[in-house]
Amino acid sequence: MLNLSKCLCGIGKKLNPNITISKGLLLKPNQFIHRQPFVNKTSISSNLNLNVWKKSFSNVHKVDADPKYVGYWFLGCSGMVFVAVALGGITRLTESGLSMVNWKLLGEKLPTTQLQWEEEFAKYQQYPEFKMKNSTMTIEEFKWIWWMEYAHRTWGRCIGAAFFIPMAGFWLTRKFSRTTKIHSLICSVLLAGQGLMGWYMVKSGLENRFDKPTDVPRVSQYRLASHLGLAFVLYSFLLTNSLRILLPVKITGVVTKKFVGLAMAAKGLVFLTAMSGAFVAGLDAGLVYNSFPKMGDTWVPDDILQMKPVFSNITENPTTVQFDHRIMGISTVSILSALYIMSRKSKLPPRAKAASTALAAFAWCQMGLGISTLLTYVPVSLAAAHQSGSLTLLSLALWLVHEIKTLPKV
Repeated sequence: MLNLSKCLCGIGKKLNPNITISKGLLLKPNQFIHRQPFVNKTSISSNLNLNVWKKSFSNVHKVDADPKYVGYWFLGCSGMVFVAVALGGITRLTESGLSMVNWKLLGEKLPTTQLQWEEEFAKYQQYPEFKMKNSTMTIEEFKWIWWMEYAHRTWGRCIGAAFFIPMAGFWLTRKFSRTTKIHSLICSVLLAGQGLMGWYMVKSGLENRFDKPTDVPRVSQYRLASHLGLAFVLYSFLLTNSLRILLPVKITGVVTKKFVGLAMAAKGLVFLTAMSGAFVAGLDAGLVYNSFPKMGDTWVPDDILQMKPVFSNITENPTTVQFDHRIMGISTVSILSALYIMSRKSKLPPRAKAASTALAAFAWCQMGLGISTLLTYVPVSLAAAHQSGSLTLLSLALWLVHEIKTLPKV
């Protein structure tokens, strides 16, 4: 017999002075015959082992959050792509891209003797750029442009090694979250496609399609824009993933739907403006009208629609291509300035406001750099800085979108 107000094992639970519910036996108010509940130890042991096994299996195959070093890996790869874009711009501006007429997946053989250099130079002499443009080039001048293209290709292969080797290790040791697995596969496809597109672009400048005396051997502006566009998309994926892992957003403010929409539009416009710049580069359109704000003596040149059909002017008429790039650049600066003004009046977190400020400030710097490049007839240093500036501007736009996309919308 036990007092209802006190159960020695704690199983009984007192509801009121006269009634107790328990896993033992409930009798009269003053009587309680205590009895331990039946426990199937075999069943509990089996269930416990099963739960432990399930938990272990879940821990092995599922990663909720990526380790920080995965984020640094993404960031490092994005930095390497940034350097590749800058190096590619210099290679194009120095007209070095067609110096290597062969492409091998694992790399071309490096000439080490004078005879090997002469053989390489002889290969180059068989193609249109030498015959129509560089017929007086010496072997020493050839070596310089060859080294530029070699550096660009070698750096691209270094990016491949820096991405694929760690990726395989992280994947096999299950360090990736589900999101990172998907994004790493997308980056793999983009990186492989970028290498193939690079050679496909170079090949267009080696073809015998330059028949007219006025033709200038150059790569296709469409393939050049595709090559640069893939680099920008790859860079965006890498940088966005590094921000997701290394700089998680703290929900400390709100953002208007209008601001989010404008920020997304601005990011897209930055990308499109950069792609229009690729067409400027591909057609040497920066040398057509070297004045600002007017193009020559007029605001709209007379030859802006001289090609037929009319829509072909957008990508094939150097005058139209430069005009479009000007308009898109001014539009981008205007939208980014509007974003800055809106951010001052909103309840954005400090980091989002900082991103908006940096984005607007650098947009003006980028426009100034572009105008300077135009007025000085496209020197290599300014033109390369302008191309790198477009990727910097995209980086800041990606940062701003990262900071606001998860905030509550009002």
